[in-house]
Amino acid sequence: MNLIHEYLEENRDFTNYQDLKEHCRLKAPQNFNFAYDIVDRYAKETPNKRALVWCDDNDEEKIFTFADIASESKKTAYFLTQQGIKKGDAVMLILRRRYEFWFFMVALHRIGAIAVPATEQLLVKDIEYRNKAAEVKMIVSFDKPILQEEIEKALPASPTVKKLVTVGCDREGWINFHKEADNLEPEFPRPQGDLATQNNDPMLIYFTSGTSGYPKMVMHNFLYPIGHIITAKYWQQVIDDGLHLTIAETGWAKATWGKIYGQWISGTAIFVYDMISFRPDKMLQKIAHYGVTTFCAPPTIYRYLIRQDLSKYDFSSVKYCCTAGEALNGEVYNKFYEQTGLKMHEGFGQTESTVIVANFPGIEVKPGSMGKPSPAYDVRILDINGKECPAGETGELCINLEKGHPIGLFTGYYHDVSVTAEAFDSGYYHTGDTVYKDEDGYIWFVGRNDDIIKTSGYRVSPFEVESVLQQHPAVLESAVTGIEDAKRGQAIKATIVLTQGFKPSHDLEVELFDFVKHQTALYKSPRVIEFVTELPKTSSGKIRRVEIREKDKGKESQNIKQDF
Repeated sequence: MNLIHEYLEENRDFTNYQDLKEHCRLKAPQNFNFAYDIVDRYAKETPNKRALVWCDDNDEEKIFTFADIASESKKTAYFLTQQGIKKGDAVMLILRRRYEFWFFMVALHRIGAIAVPATEQLLVKDIEYRNKAAEVKMIVSFDKPILQEEIEKALPASPTVKKLVTVGCDREGWINFHKEADNLEPEFPRPQGDLATQNNDPMLIYFTSGTSGYPKMVMHNFLYPIGHIITAKYWQQVIDDGLHLTIAETGWAKATWGKIYGQWISGTAIFVYDMISFRPDKMLQKIAHYGVTTFCAPPTIYRYLIRQDLSKYDFSSVKYCCTAGEALNGEVYNKFYEQTGLKMHEGFGQTESTVIVANFPGIEVKPGSMGKPSPAYDVRILDINGKECPAGETGELCINLEKGHPIGLFTGYYHDVSVTAEAFDSGYYHTGDTVYKDEDGYIWFVGRNDDIIKTSGYRVSPFEVESVLQQHPAVLESAVTGIEDAKRGQAIKATIVLTQGFKPSHDLEVELFDFVKHQTALYKSPRVIEFVTELPKTSSGKIRRVEIREKDKGKESQNIKQDF
């Protein structure tokens, strides 16, 4: 049993892309609430249906049915209201991949409070900023001492925070969730009247990754989960009663893409591996042991996986793989396909949206292409004058709002009217990402508007150069940026993390220079190479090129390679 068809205008399956694009339309029921209309519905009609399969590095395992999730989330909602949380209050959740995250998310939806997931990597200044910006009333954290110390340090500058809740061990000044909530009655009737949620009420705030500036608060309403039907069913291809794994920490928006909404509406269980740190061998063992059926991860994860001997692991349960979070280069795609026989289906979206472009059913994958537009959005590629770009011409990826605000697209940046107005300018939502469309209608990622390098009169996408570097066996990861150069305006710099077994050297630097210049146009070749042990990244795993640019700002490199 799944509940997809109740939220589609046409009650049928869509097996090819053209049919999907032309006829698949989402339906918005009155006063939809994911907790009552999805979780409780499954709990009533199929109480033993698996919802969540959870494990950790200590071999602890918990399996929750929908009846379990309904019961635990009701107790959690009751606990929250006892602590003074009410409709419209913001509650920050810093729970990594702890199973309690799902209790709290569903419970907050029951109340009509605003969930504010955050990453465990935050430090005191990050926490202060989020507390003030979102007017956070309560912080719920797992029992990591360093993290909880940072939260405590942020309190003097966080006047709205009234309660701290710990999941795990006791801590002075914190309320122990399990001691308070475990014995509560699992009853929480659906609120009525003014306390009932409306479709346009604020439900969820995610802070943007901050690749180009300080994080903005992305606000989603109660219809947002319905938008992820397209994400889960028609991009990730989840299976009713299957087991889906999206590798993501709950502190960033990819978790709502792959670890709760669309998957549960589609009837699949979610697999969660609460790992302390990523180890590809352990991940592969878990996939084999639990029989994961559909899998989604950013290209960075696949880069690590293809360096394993995949023949040692049973991958037979996995029927479908997809990727998002950063652009996918063809080398990673090809190597994964060679070892597994599985094609990676790339998709594209933002914290502000559900999946916008993807390789949907019936689309023949072109490695490196994001695919074709989602049926949920009227996608356009616009030039700087707001005109549609012809095939082959680079422009900004935008969503046309002429027919109304699409289900799944954010409602605005919380408390920031001017930035919201800029994003929704002239009847379009402007993603800030540059792309082009080929003659077959496939869309190809070029880069963020602020990542484009202007060198010797050319505009160069970092991704193009990074894709070439990735083909060299010495390169594990790279970030390509522009550095000031009197001759070119900007010279291209490659910051590189080496694969295990390779060491930085002048000879390797020359080898990489030579490799790139024979693989792509000369103007795209790096003039500067820097070897590092790790790249600066956002909490969601995206490379922070802005941090590299800031480090290099104001100093023209003395090591520019002028000739080849």
